[in-house]
Amino acid sequence: MSNKWETNEEIQYFREYLRIPSVHPKPNYTPCVDFLRKQAESLGMQMRIHYPVNKDNPVVVLSWPGSDTSLPAILLNSHMDVVPVFPDSWKHEPFGAEMDEEGRIFARGAQDMKCVGMQYLGALRKLKMSGKQFKRTIYVSFVADEEMGGGLGMREFVNTSDFKSLNIGFSLDEGLASPTEEFPVFYAERSVWRIYFNINGNAGHGSLLLKNTVGEKANYILHKMMSMREQQVRRLENNPELTIGDVTTINLTQVRGGVQSNVVPPTMVLGFDVRLALDVDQKEFEEQLHKWCEEAGGDIDLTYDQKRPRVPPTAVDDTNPYWVAFKGATDELGLKLKPQIFTGGTDSRYIRQVGIPALGFSPMNNTPVLLHDHDEFLHADVYLRGIDIYEKIIENLANC
Repeated sequence: MSNKWETNEEIQYFREYLRIPSVHPKPNYTPCVDFLRKQAESLGMQMRIHYPVNKDNPVVVLSWPGSDTSLPAILLNSHMDVVPVFPDSWKHEPFGAEMDEEGRIFARGAQDMKCVGMQYLGALRKLKMSGKQFKRTIYVSFVADEEMGGGLGMREFVNTSDFKSLNIGFSLDEGLASPTEEFPVFYAERSVWRIYFNINGNAGHGSLLLKNTVGEKANYILHKMMSMREQQVRRLENNPELTIGDVTTINLTQVRGGVQSNVVPPTMVLGFDVRLALDVDQKEFEEQLHKWCEEAGGDIDLTYDQKRPRVPPTAVDDTNPYWVAFKGATDELGLKLKPQIFTGGTDSRYIRQVGIPALGFSPMNNTPVLLHDHDEFLHADVYLRGIDIYEKIIENLANC
């Protein structure tokens, strides 16, 4: 049964790319770059490699010049890195790209997001074979470090003269698989704040009832943060129109402090992962945090591992010609779209932050969401249909 996919050229390219273990914590991108160089040669596309931070973290850019290079270009972005695997929890070799009789291709990166990068190239291959030419230049980027927040990749790349010289007008990036017929399209992302309450208090013997201890202060802070979390839980539960991306998420992720059970420690740290919704006034939110620190007893320092600013969403209406072109293509293909705010974080937030509209979209419907999960897979037919979907989308965008 799988023979119909085994001989497919695009499936072969996809599986070859999946077999490259560009996996954290120490991804080696050299095999990816070598593979992409061969792809560029076969497609007749120019390839350039940029190093926005260091030589270990490249940004590979393939280009197809448009007929009017004065027009802003289209960027098709993907990342080369993948998250770690726990082989004992996999039934398939994580980097074997094994395909079963049903056509399911198992590998880390099958959904997140080596599929999208290869689907871009598959679509461009079809467009080139049909002799198409477009008004706008098309760039295809393959970046490093997205899974670690993009600090060694896109976050820095957007501020370089190399990126600015591309004159990007619009970007496509990854979305998520969908277990239903609908295709989610992501037009915005929440702001990631990693907050640490560094709490100082009176230390002493565990048999006493000391005032202003770190335990008392931590209890107050924890109560306030978790009460705010509960408000967001109720808001989400009470409005079926909302998705997780529409609310602020708050999660306690770290508790540090103490030396032994009978000693009241002088310091304690509470760490929270917070994703601020677009409707949150960030200045007011931070002022609230400081107020709670004072109410808890003071002598609490706030520090941040991440503190991302609010980034305006990409317009998904007739004011955005790129949205009109994208929506026109998906309407023609009969796709059911569901615009929404992305749950996590992607490189699109850095693209939008420099004023470029961006959409997150992965053409994977009727597919379980398995990014970062064990036995991550994508069905061969879903993958191939995605190439056809991108073919129409890219054609519309590059000619709008």
